[in-house]
Amino acid sequence: MSRRPFVALAIAETLSLSGTRLSGVAIPWLVLSTTGSPLLTGLVAMMEMLPYVVAKALGGPLIDRLGPKRIAILCDSASVIAVGFLPLLHLLDLLTMPLLLPIVFAMGVLRGPSDAAKQSMVPNIAELASVPLERVTGVVGAIERLASTAGAAGAGALIALVGPSQALTVNALTFAASALIVAIGIPVSPRAPKAEAAGILAYGRELAEGWHFMRRDGVLVAIVLMVATTNLLDQAYFAVLLPVWTQHSGQGAALLGALFAIFFGASMIGAAIAALIADRMPRLLVYTVAFLLAGFPRFFVFAVDSPLATIFAILAVGGLASGFLNPIINAVLFERIPKPLLGRVTSLNAALCWALIPFGGLVGGALIDASGLSAAMLITGLAYLAVTLAPLAHGSLRGFDRKKLADNIVSS
Repeated sequence: MSRRPFVALAIAETLSLSGTRLSGVAIPWLVLSTTGSPLLTGLVAMMEMLPYVVAKALGGPLIDRLGPKRIAILCDSASVIAVGFLPLLHLLDLLTMPLLLPIVFAMGVLRGPSDAAKQSMVPNIAELASVPLERVTGVVGAIERLASTAGAAGAGALIALVGPSQALTVNALTFAASALIVAIGIPVSPRAPKAEAAGILAYGRELAEGWHFMRRDGVLVAIVLMVATTNLLDQAYFAVLLPVWTQHSGQGAALLGALFAIFFGASMIGAAIAALIADRMPRLLVYTVAFLLAGFPRFFVFAVDSPLATIFAILAVGGLASGFLNPIINAVLFERIPKPLLGRVTSLNAALCWALIPFGGLVGGALIDASGLSAAMLITGLAYLAVTLAPLAHGSLRGFDRKKLADNIVSS
């Protein structure tokens, strides 16, 4: 019984995340290839990520009330319909920007609660398996990177073969399979004690409880500030800067997919290593070094127009380092949050960490328009370097290495 839910979650995460990564490559490429505008490409990315963040933040109490399994199944099933509209409309020659924007908006609304629901399943599955959180979050992190690698590589191949819009058909199929596997393979998690509460006021109180708990925890606040900023810069890089560099270099979507695949493939290896040894490593030291290796160098090599071999090597090193980040962050998070607050606090934390992502594409597009691609890469990379030095100055992050048992915390 303890292995079946974990295997089911692993497969469901692999399917849904690989589909999400596929659409993350296919949709920007579709916009860029049809309009030629980096700014419009960033706008479309924002239209998906902004509702994603808001829905993730507001969905926490609903996850606690109804249980993460129900939310994951409902949202993944609805995602099949939302994503499926894109290839259908393109086939009918009806896909225009006024139609594309509300569809990607709906995709964001559905993906936020679904991702949060799957994340909140992890502590219960770790308890069933009787293994350290670092090990479970490391395996989940490896799965995330595997899915990202497969999705990115598959996106490049599919776009080259059938075009970006029709490649999204595979995206819809992955969400359908994910919903089915969660329904069959994962048990219903215990609901929060306040699951019977109803009404807007009660819902608001539950959101407030999650907010008050999180803002009193200095470690969680420090994580949010650092990760939110680096996520903004990463979104500028992945959604706009890298696609534009690929296009300007005269290469096609296959190279873009390869660049993603190298980074996330190495990251998968890093997460797998973290699953084995992270519970015995100094968290803050690993966290800081991993951010330094995963950040500035991969912006710099594009800014100075390095040879492809150098770019591949830097992406591999940065990806390997990045694989250690999420297992550490998630282990710290799950240790510090009481189970009755798990859904709303993890959702709120994730939403705040993603709060600036909707603007990343716009930042990337605006920087290219204002200063050119090379300068935009360098400016973004230097900003990333400044942010990743924060653990050396921020005292709150020293709590990384002091485990705090969430079940002993009494929420007010």
